[in-house]
Amino acid sequence: MTELDSSDVTSMAASRSLMTELQSQGLRLVDSSAGAPSRRGGAGPSDHKAVTVDGVTVMVPVHTGTAFHSPFVAEAPGPDGRSVLRKGTIPIASITFPRQPRFYSRSTADGVPYSHIATLHGADVLATTVLQTCIRYESRRKACRFCAIGQSLAAGRTIQRKTPAQLAEVAKVAVELDGVRHMVMTTGTPPTPDRGAAILCESAQAIRAAVALPLQAQCEPPDDDAWFVRLRDAGVDTLGMHLEVVDEDLRRQLLPGKSEVPMERYWQSFEAAVAVFGRGQVSTYLLAGLGDTAEGLLAASDRLISLGVYPFVVPFVPISGTPLEDHPAPSADFMRSVLEPLGEQLSLAGLRAADIKAGCGKCAACSTLSRYETPLAIPA
Repeated sequence: MTELDSSDVTSMAASRSLMTELQSQGLRLVDSSAGAPSRRGGAGPSDHKAVTVDGVTVMVPVHTGTAFHSPFVAEAPGPDGRSVLRKGTIPIASITFPRQPRFYSRSTADGVPYSHIATLHGADVLATTVLQTCIRYESRRKACRFCAIGQSLAAGRTIQRKTPAQLAEVAKVAVELDGVRHMVMTTGTPPTPDRGAAILCESAQAIRAAVALPLQAQCEPPDDDAWFVRLRDAGVDTLGMHLEVVDEDLRRQLLPGKSEVPMERYWQSFEAAVAVFGRGQVSTYLLAGLGDTAEGLLAASDRLISLGVYPFVVPFVPISGTPLEDHPAPSADFMRSVLEPLGEQLSLAGLRAADIKAGCGKCAACSTLSRYETPLAIPA
């Protein structure tokens, strides 16, 4: 490992602290048209915009109540594409916005815009929600309180079901035109016991037949562990099964439908999935700021790490139009209280974002967790 001098440590600490604050407090834009379009509603990350800080692209809230009152303001980009980031009236950094992907200008043979099939997340990851409906969401009584999966569909920015052929076509062109390096496929949960694994299998097979693109699939734990082998054999490299919340009372309150799948099933599924995909190639989202304590998140993360699962802790973003739209985002101090010790845990365990083959943890744009995996102490 390359040793860091004091200036390196100071610079890295300041950079990751700024990114953490931006993700907690959001950003106000003088020119909202700069760079690739922001994302409103739909499956996450929602109400965000991709921003590049010190060469690292992160997703920053721009359409939330917190962001509207953020002390951070991005000026209109200059001729060189760079924008001055201010905190209050003080210039603190130079940032850029990734450009709109070229594949967004294309449409399928039947007239569906490619951007309705898949979108660019972060800097180089293609993402799609294969099934834009969910058995949980259809019953508002059962819906996850923070979910906005139906919003982009209702607004006409996507289609309900992306076919394997459509996904393969868009993935191939996104690699050719925009240098996409990996792809995330998530799905709303259908009313079938496989909980979406079947449609992810057929999608993965079609994509991998068209282009050599590392894939992550995301779904709730299926009823049968045999689906993990089927997903791998279909071409899936990494798997995400997202807990979001770990406290049992909070799960019942915030995930009324999803909590019907007991935590024990998740733990069993994590162990079975790691046996198929390998250590560090199975991950889960944990949403910080919904009520789980820092201690609770770290305890759950410790158990996940012991199983070989990467705990991707991200700050909760309250999305407009959901029951939790007025729920406060977590403070930067709270995020640091989780991310600093968790980054150290991951480093000691040898589970690092850079080693993940595909998916959200590898992209790392929705959390600054990967920035905390590098120890900043200067060797004596």
